[in-house]
Amino acid sequence: MDSIKVHNSLKPGGPVPFVPIEKGKVSWYACGPTVYDQSHLGHARNYVSTDIIRRILMHYFGFNVKFVMNFTDVDDKIIIKARRQRLLDLEKQKNYTDAEILELGKAAFRAYAESNLPKLLEGEGELDVDNYIPRRDAAYGHVLAGGTLTGEGRPGDAEAKLKMHISNMTAAVIAINGNQVFKGADEILLPYLDSLYKETIDTSDQSIFTDLTRFMEGEFTNDMDALNVLRPDVVTRVTEYVPQIAKFVEKIVEKGFAYEAEGSVYFDIAAFEKAGNRYARLRPESRNDKALQEEGEGSLSKSLGGKRGAGDFALWKKSKPGEPYWPSKWGNGRPGWHIECSVMASDVLGPRMDLHSGGIDLAFPHHDNELAQSEAYFCEHGHEHTWVNYFLHMGHLSISGSKMSKSLKNFQTIKDALASTYTARSMRIVFLLGRWNDGVEISPDMRTQADNWEITVNNFFINVKSLLAEANDPTAAVNGGVKALSIGNDKPQEDLRADLEQAKKEVKDALINSFDTPAVLRAIGEVIRKANIHINAHKDDADLPALEAIARWITKIVGILGLDANARPPYEGIGWVSAAAAANLDPSTAVQPYKEVYKTFYSEVRALELPASETITNLYSQSPDPEFDSLVNSGTRDPEQLALPYLRAVAKLRDELRRLAPTTSPETKQSILALSDRVRNYDLSNLGVYLDDRTDQPSLIKFIPAAELIAAREEKAAKEAEKARAKEEARRAREKAEQEKWEKAKVAPQDMYKGDERYSEWDAEGIPTKMKDGSEVPKSQLKKLKKDWERQKKAHSEYQAKFGGATV
Repeated sequence: MDSIKVHNSLKPGGPVPFVPIEKGKVSWYACGPTVYDQSHLGHARNYVSTDIIRRILMHYFGFNVKFVMNFTDVDDKIIIKARRQRLLDLEKQKNYTDAEILELGKAAFRAYAESNLPKLLEGEGELDVDNYIPRRDAAYGHVLAGGTLTGEGRPGDAEAKLKMHISNMTAAVIAINGNQVFKGADEILLPYLDSLYKETIDTSDQSIFTDLTRFMEGEFTNDMDALNVLRPDVVTRVTEYVPQIAKFVEKIVEKGFAYEAEGSVYFDIAAFEKAGNRYARLRPESRNDKALQEEGEGSLSKSLGGKRGAGDFALWKKSKPGEPYWPSKWGNGRPGWHIECSVMASDVLGPRMDLHSGGIDLAFPHHDNELAQSEAYFCEHGHEHTWVNYFLHMGHLSISGSKMSKSLKNFQTIKDALASTYTARSMRIVFLLGRWNDGVEISPDMRTQADNWEITVNNFFINVKSLLAEANDPTAAVNGGVKALSIGNDKPQEDLRADLEQAKKEVKDALINSFDTPAVLRAIGEVIRKANIHINAHKDDADLPALEAIARWITKIVGILGLDANARPPYEGIGWVSAAAAANLDPSTAVQPYKEVYKTFYSEVRALELPASETITNLYSQSPDPEFDSLVNSGTRDPEQLALPYLRAVAKLRDELRRLAPTTSPETKQSILALSDRVRNYDLSNLGVYLDDRTDQPSLIKFIPAAELIAAREEKAAKEAEKARAKEEARRAREKAEQEKWEKAKVAPQDMYKGDERYSEWDAEGIPTKMKDGSEVPKSQLKKLKKDWERQKKAHSEYQAKFGGATV
């Protein structure tokens, strides 16, 4: 096998050869989520992309992968979220008057502005809910309009964070003005209550934190299942490793690479580098980035002191009141963020692993700190230790120029996305369209490209399966399969076979080249394009074995990429595996709905008064049951294949009925057409079967998801209803216009001006001669009056000719 090359963050530049520690095996640790909130599309980008690479290594290249992932269930964000929610719950239980609640909301409002939107405090007088809007617009209107804080460049994370704070303040104003402080101002109340009462929380009972983390871990796991992400082989949690973490830290201190200060323990970067080790190997340019360092330490650690170097980071944190704690030789405390992964990964995978992965935002300081503390722990006699061979960093998912993030609250949750705009497959295709290590900003064009690719593959599967089902020997399409095609040999191929071999080569080259999934999707699309050309050019003599081979190969690749949630390795077969097939139902149970349609249809046809037909007589005499039994005895369990005998019988009888219809009486013809339409548009569509009627050819049986067929049917019905409604409205409008026309024409021209108060005298024909004030009618006006009079005279004559003296 050609050597796989992979982008390794430890060696910037192009992909490098991937050589695992042990041949045929891969040890892999992936940084899991910090479980304090719902997972969003940014998490989906990370974990789906990771899953794609894992599946490729396992099911394409054949590696035995040991995949370990952690849940961070001790962290500053978790502590803050859980503690604040507890404090808010307690606050809501107090016996406040309405006035006191309102004052609480206003105090929280001012405190939030002071901490997060200080420009609101500028100007005369105190900030309040009445002057908030004008001050907001004056201070930050340019950012809300799409600008940047500096006035230069594109909006990014800073602007997204600012908008989040403004959104929280605006929601609070609405809640305060509506006397709904406890229902709409949570985001400003939470930090305010925390600042007042955080030290009053009894954290000896850690259920305040574990209740949150266990729930969110379950939510994350459910989301990953819904996205068809394989579960880890091993799951670790920080709370289950605290004693081991303390021991790990003790050894680093003993080796001189860490020190205790004021009850906390910090990693000594200077000592580490003095011993000949390298720090910040992943992101050397970020080692002095204070903002990233502070983010890595956590918002609850800002007041911890005693660091020797500005970049030194916490291995163990002294717990303050209101924080969870565990005993250690340095007193009660809790693990730092970075140390957890070093301990858990090393415990499961040992002192060295093949792969370590996570989102690109973890590269510094999290992964750089992991590397440093792990190498400090394992290094011997001053020699550098290699803890990770390959670091894989998944690109960001961006929205409006800033990364999608829980902390920025600019995210769509995975649940919401799957319930509204995505399926698990369509989301995965979007990620496959980009390189795993590149940033992705989902655009309408990208969504369209993904949808078109999926439709292309769907239609190809449907068409090939229908062509194979139409073949004379039905069992050949089921049992002959790839085994009879020799598509895996190295002999020169021609036409479609050559196209397949070229596609297979392109996919292999792409996957070897650091898992280049965009190139894989292009290769699949191109071979389908060529196959479709062949199908259209050879309607009567298509190369079915070659088309079957292409369809089976594509089925295998999309299965490997995780695009079919119902499929299982080795991904044999054609097309997407239906839920019914995945359920492995008893054959008789699986085929029962199709059999019922067959029995009902044949019974209804027998009741029709039809002219003699040898074809229908033969169909009556042939039962699909023996063919079904043969399929079952051959081991077939795919409901679609098992249903074909009954569907063919229905399709053939329906084709013959439609052929006979013109020769029957009008009543029988109407019954035939109604029955034919019903069985196609309702009976079979409801089961996910579409009969594609073709001119001078038998109808083609196509398996299409029932939901799609029903949606198409309802859409067609809605359009027809709308067309009928518009037609009826137009008819009514015409009738109304016609009635108004004749109602107007009924008036004799001599009478048309008599009731007009603008005039005082009229001539013998009823045309005005004097205005109301006695003056002559102006010539220009008189000219127009005569023209209108002539028109009315003509219209009245038509009226009399049509109706006489009758009333319209």
